[in-house]
Amino acid sequence: MSRRTEMLASTIQQELAQIIMRDLSDPRLTGMPSITRVKVSPDLSIADVYVTIMGTEGQQTAALNALKHSAGMMRTKLTKVLSLRQAPFLKFHIDEGLKKEIAVLDLLRKVREEDEERTGAQPQQGEAADAHNSREDKAE
Repeated sequence: MSRRTEMLASTIQQELAQIIMRDLSDPRLTGMPSITRVKVSPDLSIADVYVTIMGTEGQQTAALNALKHSAGMMRTKLTKVLSLRQAPFLKFHIDEGLKKEIAVLDLLRKVREEDEERTGAQPQQGEAADAHNSREDKAE
């Protein structure tokens, strides 16, 4: 990404968060959607907006549909705020990366717990072996 697209993506992310908080009053937006990242195409015509929404799968789908439905209004407001001739088209997506990250962290936690259970029993054996080895060292 070029510096310009990165700057525009960051600004769009901040402004969309403000617009969603202030101007959207759709009943389908039950949980507060969080914009995790924005990717702007090199020609500045499309902005992919990735969001996370708390709630069940149905609530997430309803909230995503509400955001997609309001994309035109948000684009109009962005054009005015960003003082662009034409704001990029907004495409909303649920951020699957966060779900995958949480799943990986959960797996790592489970592995650590299993490892602690295994090593919890082994130090006793290891301590006995160390004590036996230290007695042999003293005998020599």
